[in-house]
Amino acid sequence: MSTEQNSVDVTNSPNYPDPITNKDLMKSWVRWWWANEVPHTYDRMVAPSFLFGLMPTLRKLYKNEEDLKEAYQRHLLFFNTQAIWGGGTLTGIATSLEESRAKAIAEGREEEAPSVDMINNTKVGLMGALAGIGDAIDSGTVQYIFIAIALPWATQGSAWGALFPFICFGIATFIYGYFFTKMGYGLGRNAAKELLAGQKVKTAIDALSVLGLFMMGILAGSYVKVYTSLKFTISEKEFVIQDILNSILPGLLPLLTVLAVYLYFDKKGFNITKGMIYLTVTLVILSAIGIL
Repeated sequence: MSTEQNSVDVTNSPNYPDPITNKDLMKSWVRWWWANEVPHTYDRMVAPSFLFGLMPTLRKLYKNEEDLKEAYQRHLLFFNTQAIWGGGTLTGIATSLEESRAKAIAEGREEEAPSVDMINNTKVGLMGALAGIGDAIDSGTVQYIFIAIALPWATQGSAWGALFPFICFGIATFIYGYFFTKMGYGLGRNAAKELLAGQKVKTAIDALSVLGLFMMGILAGSYVKVYTSLKFTISEKEFVIQDILNSILPGLLPLLTVLAVYLYFDKKGFNITKGMIYLTVTLVILSAIGIL
């Protein structure tokens, strides 16, 4: 009975951490999302932004000034990750670990609390893997889907051609970034397993990748213009090579051009400058001799 009474007294004490709510998670996510690239430095990278996001939550968890200072200092160590998949998930995970640590300290169970090293190692160990997923999906797929949708408007001179991708990409990443924050908080360190090995996430990534390939194919077919001017006459009948190619497979030359560029990057490495120079020189030569 006395043990239960002591436990109740501890949880009701002024130094006991306040509960973390969805509003707190949203506040942390908004602060990180808004400021993640603002204080970018070589020695800490985006750690100040990460701390800026966690500050309201940490103030609710650590009522002792020294404990709060220590929490601030450990989240100022070198940290760098992709803003949405990495930053959102790790914001939630860090909040969950800090809450467990703060409660254990307040209840006198410091030896059972998540250690400082464990919190830092969790962030460092996951920031690269999660950033890789985020860069591939956000920068390599999602933004190009919105760009492909808006390109016809841009070619018609509409301002929405420029605004639509920017606005939609910001809204979409904000929404699922907050979802990752909540998931990270709810699952703790297991959130990384859900992202890196979860079947649902793998299915979503595969679906987005396929959709991204379709969109890139549409872009290549619609906006890569390559024609041949070759033609010849047999028995007083003129044969236009471009018309023959169109009857076999419309867009064959743009497709071959895109495949040639892809194979070049695959064999020689992803050097865009060299690729553009070689492509330009090749097209100029073929045009000068009358093939294109």
